[in-house]
Amino acid sequence: MSDTARPDRASRDLMAALDQTRPRTAADAADPSVPVAGTVLLLRDGATGPEVLMIERPDRGSFAGAWVFPGGKLEESDADEDASEEDDARRAGVRETWEETGLVVAETALRTVSCWDPPPGVPLRIRTWFFACAAPAGEISLSPGEAVAAEWARPDDMLARHGRGEVTLYPPTWVTLHGLIGSEDVGAFLDGVRLRGAARFETVVRRTPAGPLFLWQDDAAYDDAAEDKASGPRHRLETGRLPWSYVRSA
Repeated sequence: MSDTARPDRASRDLMAALDQTRPRTAADAADPSVPVAGTVLLLRDGATGPEVLMIERPDRGSFAGAWVFPGGKLEESDADEDASEEDDARRAGVRETWEETGLVVAETALRTVSCWDPPPGVPLRIRTWFFACAAPAGEISLSPGEAVAAEWARPDDMLARHGRGEVTLYPPTWVTLHGLIGSEDVGAFLDGVRLRGAARFETVVRRTPAGPLFLWQDDAAYDDAAEDKASGPRHRLETGRLPWSYVRSA
């Protein structure tokens, strides 16, 4: 089996967690017992399109060794009983970005890109809001306990590196990078986010002979009753081998 045919680290972790998942219910997407997090895409214009700041996690703890966007879970100081979960996550994203990179972003600058709700039952289940903004000026100063490296990455380059098995990405990061491809510049991407509104990814994952299959709401096989449908709309990520394959019907 070639290197690119082997499951990567994230896929192996996901496969190991599949036995603990359960069918999704209508209440799962807003389950108050699930921790909430905010993560931030810091974007700048490069020579051939937007670049995004990515950091590499230490080889321990949550998402060990993975490349991610700055962010983390809500702390008590982020919560406001009169605010929405989205706004609490936005505050967490601002705070975590500063703690992890030393860069200061304004809450008002953040546009909501998406909200990801992991499969019910997985051990590390955190509902995460993704935000984006133009990167502020300033020097990057990494927190040693949170990141071991940082780089401004072209989304297609990072996905290609993942496809060669050179870096570890998890599905929300992978799909978000995929969504950046094709934007002419940062302004165009942020305008598109404003017009589309926040996307919701209420994830279902299934074991297949090829490996973990991630499904989202507008896929014909999303509901258990439709699992065997061979045709119809598609919104899925096949992660059993590298390179991953993302399919979304128009």
